[in-house]
Amino acid sequence: MDIDRFLAANQPAWDRLSALCAAAERGVRRLDAGQLEELVRLYQRTSSHLSYARTYFGDPALTARLTALVGRANAIVYGTPHRSLRSLGRFFTATFPAAVWHARRFIVVSALAFFVPAVVIGVWLAHSPRAIDAVGSAALRQTYINHDFRAYYSSQPSAQFAAKVQTNNIEVAFLAFAGGIAGCVLTVLALAQNGASLGLAAGLFANAHKLPEFFGLILPHGLLELSSVIVAGAAGLRLGWALIDPGDRPRSVAVAEEGRRSVVIVAGLILTFLVAGTIEGFVAGSALSTPVRVGIGAVVEAAFVAYVIVLGRAGAARGLTGALGEHPVPGPLGHAPVTGVPSP
Repeated sequence: MDIDRFLAANQPAWDRLSALCAAAERGVRRLDAGQLEELVRLYQRTSSHLSYARTYFGDPALTARLTALVGRANAIVYGTPHRSLRSLGRFFTATFPAAVWHARRFIVVSALAFFVPAVVIGVWLAHSPRAIDAVGSAALRQTYINHDFRAYYSSQPSAQFAAKVQTNNIEVAFLAFAGGIAGCVLTVLALAQNGASLGLAAGLFANAHKLPEFFGLILPHGLLELSSVIVAGAAGLRLGWALIDPGDRPRSVAVAEEGRRSVVIVAGLILTFLVAGTIEGFVAGSALSTPVRVGIGAVVEAAFVAYVIVLGRAGAARGLTGALGEHPVPGPLGHAPVTGVPSP
């Protein structure tokens, strides 16, 4: 079926669904039982049309139009007094992990932009006497390694310190994301700068043969925190790449689509930064043994990675890409995507 026949065959159903949605949005009581049943039936049919259009036509305007219509109908069909809570649950169980999964290739690039400067600077300082001397005097370095670095984690009451760290991390993530609008350049610079700072600290400890102490302090919170920064950087890189190479989409459409996914990622990362900041405030500088502190960080990181992989892949299988306002393409029971040629 070509696109013209597809439009001609299904336009009346879309118009009718739009009219029913408009009536329902003015108040569900305006629809009787028969109309509500018709709305659900048209919603399921239009969802299958959306799946077919995405698969066989690749027309951005048609896909956007059907996505908006399906989204309107979905909000009516599944709307309840607890809709806000359900929407929040859907955000964290489907939309956010799908957005992160969709950006996985950019996460690899973001990780390289962060860790390459970190490793290069860390190794350089660990093995170069001239480089280590250029950082500061021996007395300053010893004070930093033996006192200042550890004291930082207990410099304020735990709750106050955690709040400060959470705010700072969110700001870093936002800058990494927002820098994407400059064609990825500012995002790469932000990632490289933060990676270089980590490499500087690691290099100082390595040069003093105290690298285990460094990792014992940084890993409890740093595993989740750095993962979140890298994911935020990936959101910025994806946004910037849409500006550089929009593909077969108009540049404005490409940037808008990737912007909706990037906003989802940054919003979801607020929670991970809150968790990382809490660990940094209450665990990293605590009296717990190093294995316990690192173990807590490792368990939380493993849970986050598993969450993204499992739910992200599941969302992708349902047709989700993580864009804000996107809904899965439901099957007969509202769960599996519908494939094949839709009925007219």
